[in-house]
Amino acid sequence: MVKIEKAVLLAAGRGIRMRELTVELPKPMIEVRGKPVLQHIVEGLRDAGIREFFIIVGYRADAVQNFFGDGSRYRIAIQYATQVVQDGTGRVVDIARNFAGNSAFILSYGDILVDPQNYKSIVDLPDDIEAIITVTRGEDVSKGGAVFLNEQMELVDLREKPKSGEPTSPWYNAGIYAFRPSIFEFTAKLQPSPRGEYELTDA
Repeated sequence: MVKIEKAVLLAAGRGIRMRELTVELPKPMIEVRGKPVLQHIVEGLRDAGIREFFIIVGYRADAVQNFFGDGSRYRIAIQYATQVVQDGTGRVVDIARNFAGNSAFILSYGDILVDPQNYKSIVDLPDDIEAIITVTRGEDVSKGGAVFLNEQMELVDLREKPKSGEPTSPWYNAGIYAFRPSIFEFTAKLQPSPRGEYELTDA
């Protein structure tokens, strides 16, 4: 069993569909219950045992960096990197290669709120497991990733934003993962998707 102590948070996006709220702030910095969404995520992961964070910023990066600083006031260490070109989540993971080194790590989108207890269930990575993907049930998975699982809840297939008529699944990609460094072998081979992006889900 590997105890994960590193996390990569994706906070580079603007959130076009929420443009009225993201004129001055990136989407992960929108407040929910008195705190930015990203603060809820950082504190939840910290309480689950994560001590080192790598936050990938882009749009209004200063808003994130000025708020969290080096992480010391949260009793953690935070590093930052900038995603200059918004060309997909697969490319973003590669930015974190040096940070991860030979360690397993959590990867989370910076705009997804979950019950903090869920983090505690993925920071322990069994020796025979290469990766964990979190899922939730959803009637319409066309706006995200459709996750196909077998009876043992093992991943069989994952399709990003399936089109009408394509096979679908009741399971929706919840945007939180646990990876071993072997993920970088797969992201390095990614080719652009039909949307022109390098999709993490293709890895």
